[in-house]
This record gives sequence, C-alpha cells and structure tokens, in this order.
Amino acid sequence: MAVVLGAAQGQEQAVGWRFHAAAIQQQTLHGGRGGGELQQGTAGKGGQIGELKHSAAKVRRAGEAAAGSRRAGNAGLPLRFRCSAPLVLKLSRHHLSAFAAFFIWGFFPIPLRWLVGYASGQILFFRVLLSLLLLLLIHGLGRRDVVRQTRAQWRTATGAERRPVLISTLVGGALLTSNWLLFIYVINEVSVQAGSFAYLICPILTALLGFVVLREKLRRNQWLAIGLAAASCVLLGSGEFRTLGMSLVVAFTYAAYLISQRRLQGYDRLVLLTVQLAVSAVVILPLAPLLGAQPLAGLRDGHLLLVALLLSTVFTIIPLFLNLYALNVLPSGTVGIFMYLNPLLSFLLAFLYFGEQATGVQLAAYGIIFLSIGLYNWRGRAIG
Repeated sequence: MAVVLGAAQGQEQAVGWRFHAAAIQQQTLHGGRGGGELQQGTAGKGGQIGELKHSAAKVRRAGEAAAGSRRAGNAGLPLRFRCSAPLVLKLSRHHLSAFAAFFIWGFFPIPLRWLVGYASGQILFFRVLLSLLLLLLIHGLGRRDVVRQTRAQWRTATGAERRPVLISTLVGGALLTSNWLLFIYVINEVSVQAGSFAYLICPILTALLGFVVLREKLRRNQWLAIGLAAASCVLLGSGEFRTLGMSLVVAFTYAAYLISQRRLQGYDRLVLLTVQLAVSAVVILPLAPLLGAQPLAGLRDGHLLLVALLLSTVFTIIPLFLNLYALNVLPSGTVGIFMYLNPLLSFLLAFLYFGEQATGVQLAAYGIIFLSIGLYNWRGRAIG
C-alpha cells in the first residue's frame, strides 16, 4: 500500500512539475509587458529569455525523473494494484457496504432468540407488516420517481412480457415469505447451527438450480464442489435427519427465490420487493390462525413490536439497502463472496454465544462444506 501511495504521490508531483514548466514557458512566450519587451529583441531581455528557458528545461527534467520514479515503483506491482488512490477509495466504499450488509445479517439470530416464546407465524406477520410499512414510507419520501418509472414500464409492456414478470413476482414473494417463516422456526425451535448450515449451502444449491432451471453452465470445479456438499449433507443426515431436512428446505426456498428473481431484470428491486411483501401480508392475514399468529394481540404487545421493528429496520431494510448499493458497482460474484460472512458469524454465535455443541461427525461435515465453498469459488486454470 505504501508503494501504491508513493507512486500516486510521484504521479501528482510529476504533474505539478509539468504544470510549473508549462507556466514558465507560457510566461516566456506571452508574458504581458515582459513578453512584449522580450519580443522587442533587446539584448538585456535576451538574457532573461535564456535564463527562463534554462529554468523550464530544469523543471521538465525534474518532472520526467519523478514520472520515471513512479513507473519504477509500479513495475514490480501486479496490474490490479497499479491504480490511483481515489479509485481504491471509491471501490472500498462499495466493498464496505457489502461487508456491512452480511455482517449485520450474521447477528440476526440474537434478536430472533429474544422472541423464543412466540409462534413463528406471529414473528413473521409483524416482520412482514413493519418491513412493508417502512418500504412504503421510503418510496413515499424519496423514491416517487422510481415508482412512477416502474409503473410506466409495466403499463407499456405487452401481455407476453407481463406474464413472466407477474408469475416471477408472485412466486418470488411466496418463496421469500416461506423462507422467512422457516428460518425463524429453525433458529428458535431447532438450532442456530441448522440455520447457519442452510445459508452455507445456499450458494451451491443456487448454482445447481441455475443449471437445472436456467441451463446455466457449471465449471468442473463447481461440480466437484456440489459433490462435496452432497457428501457433507450425507454426514449430517446420518446424525439428525430432521435437522438436515430443515436446513435444506430453508436453503432451497431462498435459492429458488434467487432463481425466480433473475427473470425480473430491468425492474427496480425495491419496488418489486414492496409488491411481494404487500401480497404476503394479504395472504398471511386470513391464514394467521393456522400460523399461530394473533395480529390483534400482537398490536398490544410492546416487546413483540419493539423487537419486530428492530428486525425490520436494522436486520432487513438497512442491510438490504447496503447490499443493493454495493451491487450498483460491484459484480454479483464479488458481493456473493461476502455472503459467506453471514453463516460464518452465525456459526461462531452458535458455539460461543448460545453455547451449542457439535459432534465430531457434524464438525467433519462443516469442514467439508467449507472446503466445497473454497473449491466452488476457485477460478484456477487447472480445473474448469
């Protein structure tokens, strides 16, 4: 980093020297009164011309030396490090946003466990309701133009174009709501480890669904990673099949949600998420008794409302905005690497904060899944 900053400073110094030399040359050629006297060809002024040209040449040589120093400093650096400081700072903001989003999501089990005594459907209902209200407030205050553009985009679309968008939006809303409900149940009723394992295996499961549904190509190392992930599941299934089954269902619902949203390219993601949550709220309300939710009783429960508001703001809307901000500049593959921070932190919480235990077989399965993640994201030339 010191070399990069030194090279950037050398570049600025070289530019400064060149600017100084150009100023002297400009003064030599068009120096106002001095220039007029120089152009008169007097002998005294001719000596000043020589001195100014000598100074300009000296400054030019110093600038070339500084530029050479900068090139020499860059010569031993890899190409990706040969950039100026402002570019690094710009990229760092978006990397930091992606990091912060998944860092926040990694601590999601803590406030969720504060609601252990509540039905999963009750927690889901108020998370959906409060998230929807917050999004409507955000759209009303600062995103009206985006909402109008999305509405106009929908109106100008043909019937053939609307149909897949409508289906993907409705199916995506159902999958996201199911994922939220199942994840709440797994964290509060099964274990934090089970929820963490679900999001560890989710990217690999998403790649497999992409191959099956969207016919996306997979490299050889990614197929090997999928095989290792399957082996990890077999190990976990030999101990507690119910825990494995819940993890796979959570992972499948979110992976299927991501696949369904790939058909919605070109539409604003937050507007579509608002529509999905609105549909979810309408569907959940009549099904509240089946889900164990009691909306009227919940409205009088200050603890439930406070924690649900925390889940909706700090652990839903804020990281969502941070993630979308990062995706505006960074490729999805780069942001996807940060996704593993979420389950990794949750695993640490499971063992260090919640005091959960793991058998030797479970630890071996977790080790294999981490190995498969590294293999899946490896882009070496030897394999793939």
